[in-house]
Amino acid sequence: MADCSARADGGHTEERLALVAGPDEHGLGEELAALGVEIRRIEGLVTADTLSESGIDEATYLVLTDVDEATGIPVAKEANPDVLAVTYADRSLPEFVAGVADLAIDPALMGPETVAEELVADDAERTE
Repeated sequence: MADCSARADGGHTEERLALVAGPDEHGLGEELAALGVEIRRIEGLVTADTLSESGIDEATYLVLTDVDEATGIPVAKEANPDVLAVTYADRSLPEFVAGVADLAIDPALMGPETVAEELVADDAERTE
C-alpha cells in the first residue's frame, strides 16, 4: 500500500496518502499535509469512481468532513480494507455506516492539529 522513500534528512518514511472529502473548514487536510501526508481532495460526491480516481487503493486515510457523504465509507473499505475511515464533523454518522467507520471525531472536542498528530502517530505504530 505505501512506498518507502528517502527524506531530506537522510532517513526513510512511509508515504501516507489522505483522501479528504468535504469542505474541511477546520483545516484537517492542511494539518495532515504539515506532517508529511499527501492530500488529495475529492470534490463533490464520494462515489466508487471518485474514490478510484483519487487513489483509494493506495490511501492510508479517508477523511470525511461532511457526513452526508458517509455512504462513501463502505465503498472505500470495499476497495481498500486497510484505509482508515475518519469523519471529522459536528454531526453524527448515520447508523448504517457508523459500524464501518474507524473514527468519528467532533471538531468541537478535538482540534485538527491534535487529530492529525494522533492519526499519523497511530499509523506509524500500526506499520511498525
